[in-house]
This record gives sequence, C-alpha cells and structure tokens, in this order.
Amino acid sequence: METWNELTVKVKTEDTARASDICTVIADMGIYVEDYSDLENVVWNIAHVDLIEQELLDRDRTHSLIHVYIKQEKAAAECSEFIAARLDAEGIEHEISIVGVNEEDWANNWKQYYHTQRIGKRIVVTPSWEEYTPTGDDVQMRLDPGMAFGTGTHDTTRLCLELLEECVTPETRILDVGTGSGILSVGGVLLGAPSALGVDIDPVAVKVANENAEINEVSDKTEFVCGDLTDKVHGRFEIVTANIVADVIIRLLSTVKNYLLKGGVLIVSGIIDTRADEVENACHEAGFVTEKRLEHGGWVAIKLRY
Repeated sequence: METWNELTVKVKTEDTARASDICTVIADMGIYVEDYSDLENVVWNIAHVDLIEQELLDRDRTHSLIHVYIKQEKAAAECSEFIAARLDAEGIEHEISIVGVNEEDWANNWKQYYHTQRIGKRIVVTPSWEEYTPTGDDVQMRLDPGMAFGTGTHDTTRLCLELLEECVTPETRILDVGTGSGILSVGGVLLGAPSALGVDIDPVAVKVANENAEINEVSDKTEFVCGDLTDKVHGRFEIVTANIVADVIIRLLSTVKNYLLKGGVLIVSGIIDTRADEVENACHEAGFVTEKRLEHGGWVAIKLRY
C-alpha cells in the first residue's frame, strides 16, 4: 500500500482559485478543496434540498482549505517551501500544515527515492551520492534535492529542460525567472550558454541554487539573486525561462519583454493543460509567436519567439 503525505493550505476564499493553481504544480494525485463560502447554493443545485447539517453550517465561510496529496518519497518540506514562496509572490495570505511526515525520518531516508535520470537527449541529472560516467555528448548535472523546488523529477521541469536543450548556443545568455533549485540556469550553462541569471523571491531557493552551481563548477557563469525582476535584473537576454504557474506567467508577459532581446526565446512551463490555451493566447496578444508546445502528464511547456 502506497503512503501519501498531505499538505493543507489555508487561504481566504477569494484567493482559492489562484492558490489551487499553485498547489496543483506540486500535487501527485491532484488536490481537494474545502470551500464552504457558497454552501447553501451549492447544496441546493446538487441535491435540491435546503436542510443542511449544522456541522457544515458551522464551517469557516471566509477561508478555504486546499488539501495537496504528494507521494511519501517526495520531500514534504521542499514542496511546502515551494507553495509558500509562490503564494507569497502572489500576495496570498496562507497557513500550511503537513500531516503524515516525520522530517527527521525524511532527512535520513529520502536519498533512496532519488536516482540518476535522463532528461531530453543529452542531459543526465545525477545525485551527488551516485556515480555516473557520461557517454557520447551527455551533459551531466549533479543536483541534490533540497528546500527549493526543482530536481528534474516534475514534468514541468523536464519539459522546460527539453525545450531549453533545443535552443541553447554559445551566444545565448539566459534569464531564469523563479529559478527554484537553479536547475534551468545550471543546465543551460552546462549545455553551452555563456551565462545564466536566476531570480527568485525565496532566499532559500537562491542559497540552494548557488550550492548547485558550485557542485557543477559553473559558479563563474551563473548568478542567483533574491527579489523580483524590476528590482534586481538589468539588460536583455537571448533566452528567458519561467517555470512558474499560469497566472504568474500571464502577469509576467508585459514585463518580461523589457529583458528579452528582439528575436529571443521565451520558454514558459508549470502550466496545467486545461489552462494552456489561455496562457498561449495571452502570449500571442503580448507579441510572442509559438514555436513549439510540449505536453506530458497533464502539464504543458511552450517555446515562443519574441
């Protein structure tokens, strides 16, 4: 029998939709939302009755509870940190609790679930405790799971790396928005990019990203800063990556053009398939042209040209 961990995210009811999108990025088996703000109408529309148990009537109508279910082999603290950072970026007040996880046990046991994996045609992600001998034109990236999201195991990260692999050249400088563990920045440099700048609102992510750059001996070609685009980034880049969530990507479109060279590539990921058309249309309205769209496991990544 498989064991799961449950993260419960409490937000104001008006923030439920945006928070649910963010939580879905992490969830392995989807999410379950408790929202009693419109209880009477919902019950009537479904069951056509107006007699509701008092226990339900007494529920908090001002907040929703988003239950996120993740496999036990995932680091629950890492997932919680990711959700918290993205909610902070959206200005969404929240409380997060974890059930069914002993963090001390995780510290001793999580290594057994994380092994060498191939992403795309050339990238091979290897944890520091495993040995791997590259063959042919393999690009080996050493990356340990930590308190920042992004180890290459999630479909959104894998799709983003596959698109990045196609367009990196010795002339393409990369800006990675919401860098997380730094996997896209580090991967881009290992693929041949001369430099990569990663930005994240979470100081833990910046710390982990710098550590991963050091492990892969690319610290001289990477930089990671804590903050947002307007505060910390200057200049223009040939490639911009954003593995975030749909709403944040849409909001980013008007700003990101200030940091992308004309003719440059924008790679967006972290998009639930049901919202992919919405995001892609918003990109087109902002002046971007779709070059490629990848889908896997209910997630979508899009490569666009400016």
